[in-house]
Parts: sequence; structure tokens; C-alpha cells
Amino acid sequence: MNEENKSGTININILFFAKSRELAKTSRAVFAVEPVVQAGQLLKQLVDRFDLSAISNCIILAHNENYIENLDEDIHLQQADEIAVIPPISGG
Repeated sequence: MNEENKSGTININILFFAKSRELAKTSRAVFAVEPVVQAGQLLKQLVDRFDLSAISNCIILAHNENYIENLDEDIHLQQADEIAVIPPISGG
């Protein structure tokens, strides 16, 4: 299903892990976005919307379980795609 709503945006699922979950105060959210968006712009939108500025310089994004390595690349999204917000994880 590639259904766009009236504003031309689609709804995607955002998954938050570790510190990003703590800052966003949720483990998941539905987020409206353009079907084609630059990765860096999507990151900025997520940081602004979910108050992730404390970790904004070290967040990794994944699109449908594939890491996004280049924030300058365009991401082609479909309704109900998943974007994971992965902060730095310290081991021990």
C-alpha cells in the first residue's frame, strides 16, 4: 500500500532505542514525512520533533533495518516503513 495523505506526506514508523527512547519518552511513534527526503533533513526533523538534541551529533538512522551511511542521500520511503533511531551504545 503506497497511500499518501492529502498533504502529500506518508506515515512512517519511528523506533527509538536506548538514550533516544529516554529522550523521546516513547519507544515508537508514527511520523508524517515526504515520500522522498534527504537523510540529513529527516534526522533534523526527528531531532526537532522528539527533542533529541542532546544526542543529535551521534545518532545513527536505519531504514527498514539497513543503516543509512550517507546523510546527503535521498531516502525513498513508503507508507509504514520503519526508521530506527540508534544512539551511541556503550558496552561493558
